[in-house]
Amino acid sequence: MTDTTSTPPDLGTEHVTLDVAGRVATLTLNRPEKLNAVTPEMSHALVRAVEWCDTTDDVRAVVLTGAGGRAFSAGSDIRALDGYATPWEFRNRVDYCDALRAARTPTIAAVGGYALGGGLETALSCDIRLASHTASFGAPEITLGWIGGGGMAAFLSRAAGPSNAALMLLTGERIDAATALRWHLVSEVVAPDELLARARALAAVIASRAPVAAETAKINLRAAGNLPEDQALAYERDLQTVCFATEDAAEGRRAFAEKRPPVFRKR
Repeated sequence: MTDTTSTPPDLGTEHVTLDVAGRVATLTLNRPEKLNAVTPEMSHALVRAVEWCDTTDDVRAVVLTGAGGRAFSAGSDIRALDGYATPWEFRNRVDYCDALRAARTPTIAAVGGYALGGGLETALSCDIRLASHTASFGAPEITLGWIGGGGMAAFLSRAAGPSNAALMLLTGERIDAATALRWHLVSEVVAPDELLARARALAAVIASRAPVAAETAKINLRAAGNLPEDQALAYERDLQTVCFATEDAAEGRRAFAEKRPPVFRKR
């Protein structure tokens, strides 16, 4: 059973903040003077935050955003990359994108300003992406002599299509929010002053749904993109059966019959 009275953990840095209201957690990359570039310390903080969100019933949806308005995130702090003693140490670093993709809790990226390199990978690692009109997206690693390593090619090509992904990866050039919407890289584009409110409102809707079903839907989406069709269909049927056997599913049926809102308990 999940802990319903837990308090947010100490993240060990002021550069990542975690706030919870109405079972929606807002995770903020809080280093605006550096365009919210992520340091190893911030990576560890994001891992702790995501793990806590997965283990408490106080959180049923997560919004990830960047402070300051200029950037969602400019990716990994390039200066910090020189701190790895060997390429192998760099290869096995704690990766914030891995933590987000492993999250059971539904995640929404609220992207305002730059989402570059690891910042784009961070957004791609979330389940849903919303953008402001000021957002821009890019994979500039090639201009510095390397490529992204946080799932860039796999997730960008799935979201935007292979040709569009190749255009971004091979040129390093940015696209604007309107292009990102046209390429299906984001679901919605809104005014900058509406972005966080819209993301939180959408998260609140998700948080009101049956949490086991929401977590299972995430698993099902991942499987649908990786399994052959017949296996994906069989797996979906198995997942549906698991959900149907939960107390929340029984509560949903009772609430429907009684014409009242359901009260889901993550059981």
